[in-house]
Amino acid sequence: MTEKPNIIIINPDEMRWNTMGHMGNPAASTPRLDAFAETEAVSFENAYCQNPVCVPSRCSFLTGLYPHVNGHRTMHYLMHDGRDTLFAELRNAGYRVWMNARNDFIAGNEPGLMATQFDEINIPERALMTGKHEIIRDFPYSHFIGVIDEVKTDMPDTLAACERIRRQKKDDDPLCLFIGWMNPHVPYVTDKEHYDRINPDKIEPRVRFEETKGKSKMIEKLREFADLGKFTEEQWKEVQRIYLAQCSYVDDMFGMIIDALKEADLYDDSLIVFLSDHGDFAADFGLPEKAQNSFEDILTKVPLLVKPPKGEKTDAGVTKSLAELIDFYATVMDYAGVQPGHDQFGRSLRPVIENRDETVRNYVYSEGGRRPCEKQADEYHKYGEDGPPRTSDYWAKMNAEADDEAHAKGTMITDGTYKYVLRLNGDDEFYDLKEDPKEEINQIDNERYADRILEMKLEMLRWYQETCDTVQREFDSRFITKESLTPKN
Repeated sequence: MTEKPNIIIINPDEMRWNTMGHMGNPAASTPRLDAFAETEAVSFENAYCQNPVCVPSRCSFLTGLYPHVNGHRTMHYLMHDGRDTLFAELRNAGYRVWMNARNDFIAGNEPGLMATQFDEINIPERALMTGKHEIIRDFPYSHFIGVIDEVKTDMPDTLAACERIRRQKKDDDPLCLFIGWMNPHVPYVTDKEHYDRINPDKIEPRVRFEETKGKSKMIEKLREFADLGKFTEEQWKEVQRIYLAQCSYVDDMFGMIIDALKEADLYDDSLIVFLSDHGDFAADFGLPEKAQNSFEDILTKVPLLVKPPKGEKTDAGVTKSLAELIDFYATVMDYAGVQPGHDQFGRSLRPVIENRDETVRNYVYSEGGRRPCEKQADEYHKYGEDGPPRTSDYWAKMNAEADDEAHAKGTMITDGTYKYVLRLNGDDEFYDLKEDPKEEINQIDNERYADRILEMKLEMLRWYQETCDTVQREFDSRFITKESLTPKN
């Protein structure tokens, strides 16, 4: 075994926590993940992302910083030079860092930036589906394709990761391997093999928007522009089934990575982390995909499974302990024995991994949206004042985000029993998760909860005070020097 453990990070995109069998979903088909959680890893039932869309979530969990600290809360403002990330810090500590081309956190347009983060980047061919594959024409914003002949999305990356693992030798520099998958991200598409694994009779009923009260304006605007009112219950059941089939495909690829580690005799020596960046509506509330400032558990609660290297104490199984994805950063750095080069807010999950009854957090947070003046921060205005073309699959979402109130900046706090959402514009939200686990009825005006709402508001204020900024670690001179007057080349 190398002095430091190999670190294997597996990151599917848009996977809800309740898409796995060991999280109680009777229709799920995830045998490899379920076995991993039962015998080897600790699986967090209450792990929350810090933003319900890709880029800000990844910028957060790869730095241990909340989205509000450095303003990484949109899809088009990524990390630039001068920002410490997990990868740069591990690389500086002697790790050989490998990733596939699935990025969504480092600015790809900045020359030389990738070379400061990674030693190896795999860029495979991208022609990944065969057979008929187009969104249903009558519902262009449904992201729904259905069953096709063959899906190869992510498979070239997975094969390349397995090959890289098999090349790793015991006396090599320790390996940090990050593989980011597209699945189960939209479009909703699968092949017959994975489709047939999902028993439609076991799929739980979806959340019907018509039976909810007081939901956000963002959900209302998404429904208005997506115009899926004529989508039948049978079609929504197909969305649910195909989404679960995509998660089963993820399970297959996860198994391939595990098998490669065992074949290379690296499994015992490796810290293995499986986590998603956020969830997916997947038919709930009559919607596809996600929203940047909607904070239901189906969007903010994600899979997080951690297996430490052999010799480290592990209490395998499911834990109800609260966790945030920024804790992933702190946990990896802890097991790698590397000190962060910047102030950060993650907490190592080692105590919970060693004893599932331990807790490291009493509250967790997620945030998203924008201020009214931040027109440049929404997808709509990326295309100019006329907005995106109607031919874009994301036309409905981009139009919803153009509404200042719908896309208002919001912050969610939960202790696992209650959830409160504060918004700059529009109505706040409050849910009793024990009585209403699907978050159908907004109780913000219910006097029964007034004291609890106030308590959570004050707790959010304390959290913002603690995390609103970080202090630079380098001291600066207040005196002018000759060097400071010399122009830079």
